[in-house]
Formats: sequence, C-alpha cells, structure tokens
Amino acid sequence: MPPSHASTSDSKPAGASGGVQSLERAFDLLERMADAGGEVGLSELSASSGLPLPTIHRLMRTLVLCGYVRQQSNRRYALGPRLIRLGESASRLLGTWARPYLQRLVEETGETANMALLDGDEIVYVAQVPSKHSMRMFTEVGRRVLPHSTGVGKALLADTPADEVRALLARTGMPAATEKTITTPDGFLDALEQVRRAGYAVDDNEQEIGVRCLAVPVPDSPTSAALSISGPAGRVTEAATERIVPILQQIAKELSEALASSGTTS
Repeated sequence: MPPSHASTSDSKPAGASGGVQSLERAFDLLERMADAGGEVGLSELSASSGLPLPTIHRLMRTLVLCGYVRQQSNRRYALGPRLIRLGESASRLLGTWARPYLQRLVEETGETANMALLDGDEIVYVAQVPSKHSMRMFTEVGRRVLPHSTGVGKALLADTPADEVRALLARTGMPAATEKTITTPDGFLDALEQVRRAGYAVDDNEQEIGVRCLAVPVPDSPTSAALSISGPAGRVTEAATERIVPILQQIAKELSEALASSGTTS
C-alpha cells in the first residue's frame, strides 16, 4: 500500500498479512509501549514505529477511549487497566493449554511439574500437576515469587541483557529465602551465564531447603514462559538431572509448537 494511503486509511487491510492494518498498528503500539516499560510519548512511538504522528495520535485516542491506554498528566501515555483483565484471562488459558504437557512431565519424570510466566518483575505460576509420590512439592497456582531465588526465574531471564537484569534486581531487591539463595547481582548474572551454557536452570535449595528444581524456557512463547519440575533434593539428584533435562527440553519444544499452531488459521 502506498505511504500516502497508509497514513490516511487505517481500516484498510494490510497487503502483506491480509489483516486489518489499524488493528495491526494498534497492537504493535501496545507491544512497543510494553517494551518501553509501559509508558511512552507520541514522539517516541513515532520514532520507533516509523508511523506519522497523526496516525499514532488517532490510534492512541481510540485505545484511550477503550481503556487499553491512559494519558498521564505529563501528556505521556501508559498501558491501561483493561489490559490487566485480558492478561489474567490469557494466563489462565495458557495454563490450561499447558496441563497435558505438564501431565506428561509428571509421568516421565515422576516429579511435580509447573508452568510459570514472567509478569513484570515477578514470576507467577499459572499451572501445576503434582507428583504421584507421597512426598511431593506444591506451588499454589497464582503464587508470585521473585526471580532471583527460582529456577524458572533464571530460565526466563537467561537471555535478558545484563543491564536490564540489574535494573530488575534493583527494583525487587534480593532477599534470602534460604542460606543458599543468591543475594548479589553479580552472583545472579553468573548463574544466568551458567544457564545459557547448560541450556537449563537449577534452583538448588535456594527457594526452600530440601527442594531442587530444574527449569527450561518455552522457546518462542508468545509471552515469556518456562516449564519446571520440582522435588526433594534426595530424588532430584545430579544423576536424575541428566535424565530429566532432555525430557523438559523436548516437552517445552512441543508446547511451543502447539502454541504456535494454535495461532494460525486455515
């Protein structure tokens, strides 16, 4: 579509994708706002998106009227409260989709399986299938924890730039859940380097004494997600880790493929 049409006819279909151009642009702006920390100015959006200011202003005005964006007193724009309800519903649905994969993890590893997301600066557990052992781990679905003391936190932050990780840790602090919790930014960054090298993350008695967790990210997930297993340290040994990690990685890959295919249409 010629540029002159792009700035004046937001409701026409986008030629490349066959979608509605104004919707694609609106969602792109929301994504850019999220990437920028949730608050931006129109000029910043124009510079990053390449769209002219009048087009961005029309789209943002519509998003404000719908409650998905709000205008601050300083005339900058912030993500709006209606997105919270959408995010919570999407998280629950994502957890529902993941349950069959978590069930397979339990069957193949014998340990409790979890799915967690990175929500702002926190980790939130969105699904769990418990182990069949009498001694097993429970994590309440909906529970929020800080990333520095969890295997899923390490898995989710492993590829995040170091300066962003340091900024997150500065906001949350690094309280010690146990005597083995990592409590310094440098120590946590070293742990993330180990995750990148190994391809999986470990929580070794760092969130709870006597409990070990193994975690891997879900590749190409629509939102940052990780799968993990957790169990008593006496069962989740180094030998067990060698057996469990490939299972975790394979099931995370299959979940990723299922999530990608669920977003396609015929």
